[in-house]
Order: sequence, then structure tokens, then C-alpha cells
Amino acid sequence: MASLSRRRLFQASAGMVPVLALGARPAEAASAALVITGIVPSQLAGFDAAVKKYIQERNITCAQLAVARKGKILLARGYGTYTRNGVATKVQPTSLFRIASLSKSLTGAAIARLAQDGKLTLGTPVTKLLGLSATADPRLANVTLWRLLQHTGGWDRDASLDPLWSDYAISAALDAPLPIGHDDIMEFTTGRKLDFAPGSRYAYSNYGYMLLGRIIAKVSGQSYESYIQQKLLAPLKITRPRLGRSLAAQAFPGEVTYESKYTRKTVLGGDGTTVPFPYGGFNMANQDANGGWLASAVDLVKWGFMFDAAGPVLNSTSLSRVFAKPETGVTSGGSWYGFGWNVRNNNVGGLNTWHNGSMPGTFSFLARVQNGVSYCAIFNRRAEEGTPEFDSIDPVLGKAIGTVTSWPTTDLTPRYF
Repeated sequence: MASLSRRRLFQASAGMVPVLALGARPAEAASAALVITGIVPSQLAGFDAAVKKYIQERNITCAQLAVARKGKILLARGYGTYTRNGVATKVQPTSLFRIASLSKSLTGAAIARLAQDGKLTLGTPVTKLLGLSATADPRLANVTLWRLLQHTGGWDRDASLDPLWSDYAISAALDAPLPIGHDDIMEFTTGRKLDFAPGSRYAYSNYGYMLLGRIIAKVSGQSYESYIQQKLLAPLKITRPRLGRSLAAQAFPGEVTYESKYTRKTVLGGDGTTVPFPYGGFNMANQDANGGWLASAVDLVKWGFMFDAAGPVLNSTSLSRVFAKPETGVTSGGSWYGFGWNVRNNNVGGLNTWHNGSMPGTFSFLARVQNGVSYCAIFNRRAEEGTPEFDSIDPVLGKAIGTVTSWPTTDLTPRYF
């Protein structure tokens, strides 16, 4: 799963084996047959038109878009259809998608809430919280919660590997049968040296957020999922998000299908069966805290409202921690990584915060920008060989803001919550 850590989002001056899975359609046919649900006010038609064009260019069969401003959801759209058990279903604004690394903002907020409630201290080492041995690398004792949250813990997937996507390597190294679990991943990674000294630099780490999920469960005495749902989402009346499952047969009601032209050997067992990459080519159960959630675009923009001001979930101290600059400072482009958010100052005295999510069969993007505007787009595929890149959704939606001459006032939130 990717992050936009190097993205220059809204500069301060700006407002394998190819197999096409699950019956993707030619771009022309997809465009002609595009089914759309939900509501778009005429003032926001530029957003709708931009996403339709983006979908057509990438042969995307299921998508969502939500746009909000100053705590009101103003646009909510579902695009396309999916077929499960022979039944074709329209994508609704409330349909569930895998959101990949957008999950990290939930995990980061949960740690902030536990600290707010006095259940933990952000400077505590992970070795103490989870009982991990620092024998293989004494520097592990210097990995604090702050460093896990801000991706300065010492793991660099470009220098070694990403343990969340290395099931076969871990299984072989530990002589552990597939599927491997969180304990196996921690045993394997704890037994290896760190890639750099904790706190010395930034390197995006899914493993660091996986550890945070284990800490949330241990400290709270609840499962990771139930803690998020009860302490963070329920007070906001957000009830749909849940952890996803690996197989198509395990899909939840209202969950879309996921597409990739690639296949992989299943990681859910040792029989070597070839499966569509999104369905068993990786283990959703292991991805939970770093990228395992299902949600809709309207859920995510409403979740984003929580960070606008102190409220029932996080107080002002906690919010300041979520967006605090790390000890390494800011990047050359002026951004930094907070608790599950990329952050930068904007030109109106506030912060722009954003993140993307990417895994086989999923691409997602959520941003909170200046003047109280936020938006989320989610798709049931990501960039692969032969497709245009997907990160352009950021400037596409940013440019759409410029087409708005007046903002609608009707709040769609009661329709969906």
C-alpha cells in the first residue's frame, strides 16, 4: 500500500501473469453503459464530469465520489455496477470498498484516543508494550509510538521487504504453514535488524501500523476492530466501516468486486492454487490496522470532519498530536507525516491533510484542503501495466474546485447517516 508522502498536494500557492479478472469491459463499452447513482448539485457538476472522464480513461467499473465543505456532504455518487452470484448491482454512494492505506488514519486516531484516556504514553517503546525482544537489534528499544505513527521506526520496505506482503518468505523462514498471522510476522521481523536508526529518517512502513493495531487491542482489551468501531466511529454515527475479508465468497452485503489483470499463488494455504490477485493473493486479515478496512466515500468524508475541531472522539491536544511535525522535520516539498495523514501548511493559515490507498483491486484517495473542502474517491482497481497512473486523481479533483462558482448549501449527511 502506498502513501503520498512525496506529493506536493495543493502547493501553498494553490487553492506478473496478465489475467483480466471478473469481466472488465472495454473502455468504450464501460463509458456507454455507465450507471450512476446518488446526487450531484449543478454547482458541483465539474467534479462529476472529471470523475466520469477519469473512470473512462482507466476502464474502471466501480467507483465512488463524495465532496463536502464545512461539515456538510454536498455530493455523493456511485458509478458503475458489479455482479455477484449472477446478480448485477448498482454501485451506491454507501457501497463498501476496500480502502487500503486510508485505514491508517483510523489506527492513528485510535492511538491518540488511548493516550488521551491515559491508557498509554506516546513515548513508550514498542518493545515494552508488546514484549518484543531487541536481541537481534538493540535499536528496536528506541522505537516509540511516536516513531511508529510517523514512519520513523527503522523499517524501510525499499531496503529490505514489506512483511505485510511477504507471506511466502516468512512462511519459509519460520517453517510455518500458510496462512501466516500477525504473530508470525512479528517473530520474523523482530528477528531481523532494522534498516536504519529509529528517528533518523522517514520510511513508509505498513509493518509499523500493523504493530499499532496489536497495541490497540492489547491496551484496550478489545479487538482492534471493535475498539475503532465503538470508540471512534459510533460517536460520529458512522456504522458501515468494518474489516474486510480475503475471498470473494466472504464479501459483505453491499461490497463491490475488485479487479486486477494479475493472478498470484494463494497465501491462504500451501497448495499453490493460482487465484485472482485481489482474492487470496494477499491476506486481508493481516492488513487490518495498516490497510484492511472497508468503507464508503461518504463514510470517509464524514470521518474527516472529526479532525476539524475538538469533539466527542479527540480533544484539542489529541488533534495537535495527530498533525504534529515529526522529529525529522518536513520534507523538501514542505510536507510531513502525522498519525495516518500526510500534512502540509496551506495558503489560508491552516493545514491540508491527505492520504491515498493502493492494493490489488483498490485505489482510494481522501483529502481535506483549504476553505473547509474535502473529498474522497474510491475505485475497484489500481494502476497496472497498460493503464494510466491513478495518482492524478489528486490534481483532477483539485482542478474541479476551480469550476465551482458557488457552493450548494443542502447537506446530504442525513440521507446517508
